[in-house]
Amino acid sequence: MSKPGPRSRIARLASPAGAALPVIAASGAALVAGLAGAGPLAVAGTTALAGGAALALLRGRGRGRPVAGAAQDGARTPAEAAQALARLPLPLIAIGPGDLVAMANEAARDMFPRLAPGDHVAAALRAPAFLDALAEARATGAPVRAAFTLSRQGREHHLDARLLPDGTGRSARLLVLIEDRTSERRLDQMRADFVANASHELRTPLAAILGYIETLQGPARDDPAARDRFLATMARQAQRMQRLVEDLMSLSRIEMSEHLPPRDRCALAEVVREALAAVRPEAEAAGAPVHLRLTGAPVVPGDRDQLVQVFINLIDNALRHSPPGTEVTVASAPPSPSFPGMVGISVRDRGPGIAREHIPRLTERFYRVSTRSSRARGGTGLGLAIVKHVLNRHRGQLQIDSSPGEGSTFTVWLPAEPPPPEAGARH
Repeated sequence: MSKPGPRSRIARLASPAGAALPVIAASGAALVAGLAGAGPLAVAGTTALAGGAALALLRGRGRGRPVAGAAQDGARTPAEAAQALARLPLPLIAIGPGDLVAMANEAARDMFPRLAPGDHVAAALRAPAFLDALAEARATGAPVRAAFTLSRQGREHHLDARLLPDGTGRSARLLVLIEDRTSERRLDQMRADFVANASHELRTPLAAILGYIETLQGPARDDPAARDRFLATMARQAQRMQRLVEDLMSLSRIEMSEHLPPRDRCALAEVVREALAAVRPEAEAAGAPVHLRLTGAPVVPGDRDQLVQVFINLIDNALRHSPPGTEVTVASAPPSPSFPGMVGISVRDRGPGIAREHIPRLTERFYRVSTRSSRARGGTGLGLAIVKHVLNRHRGQLQIDSSPGEGSTFTVWLPAEPPPPEAGARH
């Protein structure tokens, strides 16, 4: 028998249904690593993947023959190798001659419901960039990477595909691994928006301060009344910058510990009273009484300082959006079937309320329903983002109920500490 040529390192693996599937004859772990970009992919006249040997794949065609060279990992049959490919967490598609789908694992079928063996791959993947990459891989016989977007269920998904051909021309077979990069793209956009918003929020008061300094050094140099007025405005702008920097630092610290659940226990009523004491001067200055209506004495697992900050932010937010003289209520929330095993504290204001379309975005950094009025009230645009990240760490949730003209209610839900067993109960 002749020795396999440089591009013949393809094995036709039998699927559980008995269909022959083209698979690179190399380590299964290396296959995944190479396709995903996590391992070195060497193409020097041959198509080979380097890496570990967690799952050796087949060179021959026989269903019962073990994979050549798999002795150190335990021999695998073609059917076992095919089942392993079917269980890969990333979408994997085998494309045969004529661009017909030979095999698609479960992850691929979940991502592309219209993908079916025997159909042309373009029936499910209509992206021009992908089809161009497919043509290039067939023409060159070399691995090709393609980034493209597809719209599914009204949402745009950013996908990344790696195509590995076993030869050239229409008869060549290819393996395609696809990764969904939508979340990464969204995070990149959020980071870019965050930097832009933070820069803008700092630049605005800084520009005002520089402008007043220039005026004080020039036309208002000998005008005591103007000087006092400008200095007061500069102080307010400097305080605004200080609040923003403090909130940015606080948010950064919270995000660093967000994956670590708190180990301490807190009496929730004491946490709320401490927060109310901290904002009482602002409430008195605004002429807005804050009524406390707490019942019971729930204890929750929590970081006391972070939970105090949550309620400071929520009460302060309620005070800033309430008309002068109107009350803010902080009360225990009745148990809710939507939040089983959790205790809730609600902060309610009598402000203008929030339209429904704004509510899902309220906890985004720097998101404001009204940018001008928020800045005029001294908000940084980070208060509710801090609340969200603290509650994430505490495995809690923030419920927001609001309608225009009816005020808003923000309810913090936290997992309750289970009650101690009764004395003498031993079962």
